[in-house]
Amino acid sequence: MNQHRSPTIRRRRLGVELRRHREAARVTIDMVAERLGCSTSKVSRIETGHTSASPSDVSAMLDIYGVTDQAKHELVQIAREARQKGWWHPFSTVLTGAYVGLEAAARSVRTYESQVIPGLLQSEEYAIAMIRAARLGDSDQEIDQRVRVRMERQSLLIQDNPIDLWVVLDEAVVSRPVGGDEVMRDQLVRLITTARSPNVTLQILPFAAGAHAGMDGTFAILEFEEEGDADVVFTENATGGLFLEKAEELSKYISIFETIRTSALPPEESIGMIQMLVEEPLWKSKRRVSGSI
Repeated sequence: MNQHRSPTIRRRRLGVELRRHREAARVTIDMVAERLGCSTSKVSRIETGHTSASPSDVSAMLDIYGVTDQAKHELVQIAREARQKGWWHPFSTVLTGAYVGLEAAARSVRTYESQVIPGLLQSEEYAIAMIRAARLGDSDQEIDQRVRVRMERQSLLIQDNPIDLWVVLDEAVVSRPVGGDEVMRDQLVRLITTARSPNVTLQILPFAAGAHAGMDGTFAILEFEEEGDADVVFTENATGGLFLEKAEELSKYISIFETIRTSALPPEESIGMIQMLVEEPLWKSKRRVSGSI
């Protein structure tokens, strides 16, 4: 099991395997729930990876399905590992959904952003300014926790076996002064430095590209190393986000990303454009129509 594995991905893998064995045995969820003395919703949530299952529950389910002892041993072990706590567990009160856990297990992430710098590339000051603006109801403690999680996530880019990150940013992202002039300039310099890492590819989708394939919204495609862990698309919103796992959905978003990256500036030109913005920010342009700093 590689270092990118996390309790979240173990739970997801376990659910897939349990459902496969149940269907092969022609057993319904209702039958499983009755035998275990639990609700059908609990069985369903275990199979979808939304909740963890105790090793004893997994053992009982596999007995119902009549699996071999070896398969049973392996899945019970995964159930034990899936109940471990990820590093992000202390911050669970400010996290919605399973994205951080899935990201921790990913081999690569391809993402398109139209409004903000992705969390993996944010400076701490930018993150603070962005979260304060977007999370109006959060307390100072909650904002601090969100920022700490965001900074911890960035270790994925510099660990011994780092993830591959490919980011396409709309020009609007690098043209909006989040946090003010100094914070935004520092963020742009950070982007340039990170973009030169061998495992990071950064492209800017310029305004000149006009209408493009990503105008329906931002998204991230997470790819996993082991064949049994299906890739997933995550589309974010104000209340958390949506995970898309069907093959046709994944294919659609891969096609969108390929179209977007083709329309974007090449990596070196993108870095050059960001460097120009550090020296002469668009938000300070005399030709601006609306007010700016």
